[in-house]
Amino acid sequence: MPVPMTMPMTTSMTPPPLASLAAIAGGGKRALAQALAAIETHAGEPALAALLDEACRAARGHVLGLTGPPGVGKSTLTNALLRQWRGNGETVGVIAVDPSSKRTGGALLGDRARIITDPDDKGVFVRSMAARDRLGGLSDQTVAAMVMMRAIYDRVLVESVGIGQSETDIAFAVDTVVLCIQPGSGDALQFMKAGAMEVPDIVAVTKADMGLPAQRAANDVKGALTLFAGQEDWPAPVVLVAASRGDGLDELKDAIERHRAHLGTAGRLAKRRAAQEAAWVEEGTRAHFGSVGLAAAAAIATGAAQGPFGRELAIAQALKARLGDGR
Repeated sequence: MPVPMTMPMTTSMTPPPLASLAAIAGGGKRALAQALAAIETHAGEPALAALLDEACRAARGHVLGLTGPPGVGKSTLTNALLRQWRGNGETVGVIAVDPSSKRTGGALLGDRARIITDPDDKGVFVRSMAARDRLGGLSDQTVAAMVMMRAIYDRVLVESVGIGQSETDIAFAVDTVVLCIQPGSGDALQFMKAGAMEVPDIVAVTKADMGLPAQRAANDVKGALTLFAGQEDWPAPVVLVAASRGDGLDELKDAIERHRAHLGTAGRLAKRRAAQEAAWVEEGTRAHFGSVGLAAAAAIATGAAQGPFGRELAIAQALKARLGDGR
């Protein structure tokens, strides 16, 4: 996932100065909203990188990711989990990522409308984000927003855009991945083909009130999970859930807590987060220098008679020479 601190500024106006992490944590929803906006307006600045690094070190909350295809019921499940957590007195931050228009880059941000919260409840904060041109189900700013919320709230829930087989980025942003599938949609076979069964820590079969088709989907998923490595350390449980009726929510909550406890042993959480941070650096560097490379490539003259492969080779050689790598 590209890390936004490596991206160039997108506005010529001077943004307001960044608040401290303590001020953001103590300033309520308004302060957090301003801090999340600053992730884009202060992109590329050392001060933002320092603030996000401080938030990384101050991580306190458990991060849950919900992923799965559109219409599977992720927002309904989000609402149910929100009610449970708030009922227990836990504070919650939610990041809901919506798909974007390829033409305009805009998004309806409809997940915010589907997630029901009390505007006066200071213990819950919902942030909608547009996926833009990201194909992995997350937006470019999701990781930074998650890091900020994780330092403030007891729970952070990331609901990804839900585009099917590309739903793997979420594993690089959360502690526990819940893959949602629904009965009768052929999802189980699709996920087996895509290798997506390597991603979830928990599988939730939604719309369990459909009865036999839901049980059949659960059995298909259990069979699919046996084909992938990693099940020895943590066999991913498959839970039948009908969130609108409250069925299976206790079982899902129990599975989430068991996985959280599992991460708390043998240094697993620290190892997972360290691997995630390494991936953020790698992907952020790739994204940044990819953009820089494209800009530089536009200024490199190539022979008009060359075909696309010849032009690509000429540009690559010129860029390598500029980087001091003649290979």
